[in-house]
This record gives sequence, C-alpha cells and structure tokens, in this order.
Amino acid sequence: MRELDSLDIKILDELCADGRLSNIQLAEKVGLSPSPCWQRVRRLEREGLIMGYSALVDQKKMGYSETVLVEITLERHQGYQLEDVCKELATFPEVLEVHLTSGEFDCFLKVACNGTSGYEEFLKKKLYAVAGIRHSRSVFTLRCFKNTQHVSQR
Repeated sequence: MRELDSLDIKILDELCADGRLSNIQLAEKVGLSPSPCWQRVRRLEREGLIMGYSALVDQKKMGYSETVLVEITLERHQGYQLEDVCKELATFPEVLEVHLTSGEFDCFLKVACNGTSGYEEFLKKKLYAVAGIRHSRSVFTLRCFKNTQHVSQR
C-alpha cells in the first residue's frame, strides 16, 4: 500500500467528522476540485482505507440506557479456540464491539443494555451460554467523553 499524502489525510478526517458530506462540500473543505476529490475518495475506498459509511446512533434513545465494558477470560485447558468464542460473541446484537486482547483477560466487549436488569438478562441468556468462558468482569460506564473510529491527523 502506498503512503497517504496530506490531501488523503484531510479527506479521511473530513469524512470521519461528517460522512454525509457531498463530494462538492468535501472538495471545498480539502481544497480540491470535485473530480480529483471524487477520484481520491474512490481510491481510498478501493484500497480499503475507507471500509464503509455508517451513522452514529444514540443508544439511549434506542432504549439501551447503559453501556457495559466486559473483560472475558477463557478456560485454558478445554481446547476452546479464542477466535471462535469472539466470533460467537460478535453475533449478539447487544454487543457493539469485540476485541481480542493481551494481558490478564482474553477478550474485551462493549455491550449496550437496558439497565441492570437488561444486562442480567444478557448475562443469563447469552454470555453464560457461550462455551469456554471461565470468568467475566463487568464495568458500567458512567459517561462517554470520546467516541470515534479514526485517529485524526489534525
């Protein structure tokens, strides 16, 4: 993969800040004419730097009042494949993120739920039904100060 130049980085920064920008608006913000801007965006998409576009949804307004961060430790001698467990956890709609981790625990989840009773239901009906999980530790978040998917070069 080739190295990104400053215009590529500006385009990525602007699209991450507002993925709904029209090509004309984006071109103005990064100092290009529309045609070369469009070509750069398409190239960034082809090369996989832009993996897709999405909307940020307010989980609370969707009925999920809590965000829970969960550390998972697997059984060590049962032959469970960590990747298989992570893939299974990723199928649950409440699970927003699944990360394979190093350190004291094996994977890390970000879960949206409707209060403590919603989280209890998630634990009983879903998490505890996954084979190979030895231990989990949960932390309810109080407030989010940053939620992004991109390291800005600004």
